[in-house]
Amino acid sequence: MSNSVEDLAVLPASSEPYQIVYEDDVLLVVNKPAKLLTVPGRHPQNQDCLIRRVQREFPFAEVVHRLDYDTSGLLVLPLTKRVLSDISKQFQARSVTKHYVALVEGKLAKAKGVIDLPLAADEQQRPLYKVCQQQGKPSQTRYQLLSYNSAANQSRVQLEPVTGRSHQLRVHMLALGHAMLGDTLYAPADVAAKSPRLMLHAEYIRFVHPLSRAVLEFTVAAPF
Repeated sequence: MSNSVEDLAVLPASSEPYQIVYEDDVLLVVNKPAKLLTVPGRHPQNQDCLIRRVQREFPFAEVVHRLDYDTSGLLVLPLTKRVLSDISKQFQARSVTKHYVALVEGKLAKAKGVIDLPLAADEQQRPLYKVCQQQGKPSQTRYQLLSYNSAANQSRVQLEPVTGRSHQLRVHMLALGHAMLGDTLYAPADVAAKSPRLMLHAEYIRFVHPLSRAVLEFTVAAPF
């Protein structure tokens, strides 16, 4: 397993609380604040995280998917092994629909499209990732321009990851020439400095309830 930035760096945990968006006997849907790990990091100072906070109230909560430290938004947390297994299979089958909202530098040339660029760990710049045609794993992101602010030269974009590679949305948008505001890992310094946080938020998720088989969908608007 390659080291991630969440293993290597001390990442101060946000004091902003998580929000419960949905709760029943077998699962939770929560809204994670930015600047909070989903699970504990390897660094001893990175033990405060979303799942540990949730487990104080819901001791059996488990993680089935993650958001980066810098990313806010929706996460599904199973409360039983059966539900964990079922939702894991939905993710593996790519039947869970998710989309994100991001603020990026510049104006997109096309209003919508698919970014299909393989991604691999950047051995020369760990813990970063890069587009790599030779060793990269297949990676696809659907994108759609939502609005453009000409005064700031910034675009609001909806992003739907077809695959779920590490840092996929950041690297794919960078490859298009549109770095995310507040991205201290990939954006040029002037773009990174335009926001105190990464402007990336997991806004929408849809999946099938493991017991009732009802289709559940949730939206939490981006806080930016």
